Amino acid sequence: MNTYRIYEDLRSSLGEEAAKSLAHTLGPMFEELGNTVTKAEFRELNETVGRLADAQERTEKRVAELAEGQASLAAAQVRTEAQVAELTKAQARTEAQVAELTKAQARTETQVAELTKAQAHTEVRLAELTVAQTQTQTELAELTRVVRTLVVNGERQATRLDEVLDSIEQAVDAREADEVLRADAIASGLIDGVASHVVVEVSVACGVDDIDRAERRAGILRKAGLPAVPLVACEVISPELVAYARSKQVRIWCNGTVLDAAA
Repeated sequence: MNTYRIYEDLRSSLGEEAAKSLAHTLGPMFEELGNTVTKAEFRELNETVGRLADAQERTEKRVAELAEGQASLAAAQVRTEAQVAELTKAQARTEAQVAELTKAQARTETQVAELTKAQAHTEVRLAELTVAQTQTQTELAELTRVVRTLVVNGERQATRLDEVLDSIEQAVDAREADEVLRADAIASGLIDGVASHVVVEVSVACGVDDIDRAERRAGILRKAGLPAVPLVACEVISPELVAYARSKQVRIWCNGTVLDAAA
């Protein structure tokens, strides 16, 4: 800025003398200031400031991106922690299910062991039943044989009873004679070296009544003067009834063996 221009700008407001004096003072000052910063330097400064502004803008943009990325990472972290929590719960449920399956397996193995024992017991019982069935069939065959024998010998037994009745009818009354006819069997043979009649009562399991009937019917024969021996034929008898038969002088034929029941 030149001195004259300063003078022209100030003359109207300060006066001619003051304007000249101030123009002479300010002119050199503005010239020196103009020489301090050149236009090229100012342009370079402006360019530098512009670059700095651009860099600042990029920095702020990067910071914004980083902030957005940080927010995304924070959200992802929250989701990850939620997933970890769910996985932890799922793991706990899985472990509980495994524990239940283990218990169920143990119960199943116990049941299988019990079923195995039951099966073994059943097989043993089946074997016993098979043996019993075989024995029953044998006994049935024996019973069939005995029945056939009884049918064949029925007439002989009737003849023997008639002969016994002929021998005792004069010595006993009709009631006693009828009692003798009710005997299951009457056989004749040597008993202890004496020709005797054997009055037999037949029963599967010997009872008191069987012993009493055999003793009573043999007594009727003895009353008529005939030697007679009472006998009960059975398959089973208790020790108490053996003692009772001994007290009554009744002999026992049990399951193929003659017990010495006589006192």
